[in-house]
Amino acid sequence: MSTLRDRLRAEASIVGEAPPFDPSAAPDDPQQLFREWLGVALDAGIAEPHAVTLSTVDEDGRPDARVLVLKDVTDDGAFEIATGSESAKGAQLHANPNVALTFYWTPLARSVRIRGVAAAASAAESAADFRARNPAAKAIALAGRQSAPLTDIAERDRLVAENLATLEGDPGRVSPAWTLWRVRPFAVEFWQGAPTRNHLRLRYERTVDEWRHEELWA
Repeated sequence: MSTLRDRLRAEASIVGEAPPFDPSAAPDDPQQLFREWLGVALDAGIAEPHAVTLSTVDEDGRPDARVLVLKDVTDDGAFEIATGSESAKGAQLHANPNVALTFYWTPLARSVRIRGVAAAASAAESAADFRARNPAAKAIALAGRQSAPLTDIAERDRLVAENLATLEGDPGRVSPAWTLWRVRPFAVEFWQGAPTRNHLRLRYERTVDEWRHEELWA
């Protein structure tokens, strides 16, 4: 009988087909390269190319992580995400804005790792982001109970239905707890895998007034 270790060992890894990439020809700014890589993922029709793992730390300094979606990349290179302030990640962002973002596009054998500091956008910008969400997502957010224990499913369904009805009459209603965050990176690493394990790694690091980049051992 095979063990879990045996089954995992038998699974293939680095199964994607990596596009051409020459680190020596990389742009000076990681924002430009990220947009190029994300554009390739979008054009390739990869499912959920905007899915990103947000890593934070809790009040005891223990790491926490979850997957959400990238909203945008600003002209000055900040990565936008959003969440309710009442959620675990919202509370952690407020308490300690040092975060990491991780993208992984399996079909392209590509990953991007971002380390940076998050800052809340203005109330008006957060409200605009909330209004752009679909009705079901807004109805859940208006309940204001993300990450709280769910003890009564019927109550949840009733509250969500009430919020959906409210949104029909007032589609501009906004949750005051909804917050748009901008992660300003100080380090960005681009990784492209190879079956030989001779992966390509290009790390950008922010200095006082510019970005510097260098290749890394796999």
